[in-house]
Amino acid sequence: MIKNQKQYQHSLDWLRRFEQSVAELDRNENLKAEPLRWQLHRNSYQSQVDILKEEIAEYERLINCDNSQPIQIKVESLNKLPDVLIKARIAAKMSQKELADLLGIDQQRVEQYEDSDYQCASFVEILEVSAVLGVEFETAVMRVDFEEIEAGKRSVEKWRKEKMNMAAKSS
Repeated sequence: MIKNQKQYQHSLDWLRRFEQSVAELDRNENLKAEPLRWQLHRNSYQSQVDILKEEIAEYERLINCDNSQPIQIKVESLNKLPDVLIKARIAAKMSQKELADLLGIDQQRVEQYEDSDYQCASFVEILEVSAVLGVEFETAVMRVDFEEIEAGKRSVEKWRKEKMNMAAKSS
């Protein structure tokens, strides 16, 4: 995800490089003599082109959105909430400094939030950022996966047993 103008410019530069690489591969008759190898190389470069184009288009959509209308940002999981907060700030044409001022915190703190995808922010801090940015859930459906819970329990139990065995061996 592109989070700022610097990353945007960097992504444009990488897009140009990957597109040049694809064009070079298309002209490379020696490599085309090995079609499987040629296709493998071309597909890997083309996938990078596709990803960069998608990210660039999304960033351009955010920076050019009409602020007189609310925008919708689809979230696949709660883990993607940090992306929504960053996208909302970008779409609002708000700098990290402006967000920090509205929150009553230092700009460095907002930079830390975004650089770490909000991993360093408490739940209350995330709620405060959401409120300042006007981010609201329209509908939210959460699924509780009981198989995943049981798998987590088994992993924790296995980890604890291994930890106890290691402690017993070192005693």
